[in-house]
Amino acid sequence: MSVLEMKVPSPGESITEVEIATWLVKDGDYVEKDQPIAEVDSDKATLELPAEQSGVITLKAEEGDVVQVGQVVCLIDMDAAKPAGSAAPAAEVPKQEEAPKAAEPAKQEAPKPAAQPVAAATQTYATGTPSPAAKKILDEKGIDASQVSGSGRDGRISKSDAELAAVPAFGGNPVTATGSRSTTTTKLSVLRRKIAQRLVSVKNETAMLTTFNEVDMSEIFRLRKQYKEEFAQRHGVGLGFMSFFTKAVTRALQMYPDVNASIDGDFKVNYDFCDISIAVSGPKGLMVPVLRNAENMSFASVEANIKDLAIKVRDGKITVDEMTGGTFTITNGGTFGSMMSTPIINPPQSAILGMHNIIQRPVAVDGQVVIRPMMYVAMSYDHRIIDGKESVGFLVAVKEGIDNPVEILLGGDERKGLGL
Repeated sequence: MSVLEMKVPSPGESITEVEIATWLVKDGDYVEKDQPIAEVDSDKATLELPAEQSGVITLKAEEGDVVQVGQVVCLIDMDAAKPAGSAAPAAEVPKQEEAPKAAEPAKQEAPKPAAQPVAAATQTYATGTPSPAAKKILDEKGIDASQVSGSGRDGRISKSDAELAAVPAFGGNPVTATGSRSTTTTKLSVLRRKIAQRLVSVKNETAMLTTFNEVDMSEIFRLRKQYKEEFAQRHGVGLGFMSFFTKAVTRALQMYPDVNASIDGDFKVNYDFCDISIAVSGPKGLMVPVLRNAENMSFASVEANIKDLAIKVRDGKITVDEMTGGTFTITNGGTFGSMMSTPIINPPQSAILGMHNIIQRPVAVDGQVVIRPMMYVAMSYDHRIIDGKESVGFLVAVKEGIDNPVEILLGGDERKGLGL
């Protein structure tokens, strides 16, 4: 008998344990080689576990179990024969035999309880006398007891009935509040628990401050409208906002290198490259895949890489390596309608830029009030390593790039700068 012990593979460097999120097969099922048999959660991503061989599977761990990398989670009997395809029709026989038995008692029992609900309903809506505690509450609310339906014996109004009774609005009749009061308890995934720990640690272990500014999106709107079709035909991707902000950020990081740094104990680590983490919302939560050496990317390359990473996040195909590292993060709450926020730093990074929604607002330009598409931007930073001068200067540099993208980001030639 050949039995394969399937062990948990390492999802990535520094990950020592995972949680069995979902078994995609049942104990005793026949599985094919490379068939996904489970989803496992690490503290960075959710990954599929494929069968290493074909055979009958025996599960050795339950959903929700936290298992170590290298631990056996199931056995596969490779000698077991694949079930014949003719087994499925046999399952229909019990349904045909059991159906008449289930139907007979239903016909006999249905008439008996028919008269009982009527009496119960009549009693429920009878008006009763409030208990002393209920009377006190109703008096305080200014509600007449005759307007409240009691749930106690003989329609007696209980304390809870009085507490739930609504105060009449503008002379209307009060009603007792009703509705579902059920609760649902769900265990947080390993990823969500890890995110929670990291966010709390950032608040407790960094001197986090946030500085704000606003940017005028007029020129970017014009460039996108003028070149979006030609850009898409030439490069196969759309010309979005993120490429402009990514290029503005990489320029600002090179101007203010301390923003592109991190703390390691008593040391400051500066990076001569800009690995930009882009926050992407997925079904498992917020993921931050990384654009490596974004300072050397063209607008088309930034858009293509962001699109590819976003699809992987939403399809659950993103790998740990693609989310590891990063020297600075950009997050766009504006896609959900956020007007202003204070984004939380993504450790061990020292700063993060928050984008927000774009609103047509009146602004003063050359002494005249004009309507412009404006966006508030926020930069949260670790004051232990970044001073106020650097943080404000960085955000102003980002603003310069967005307000005047042709001169600052495209080198004065918008067509050439966009690769057209």
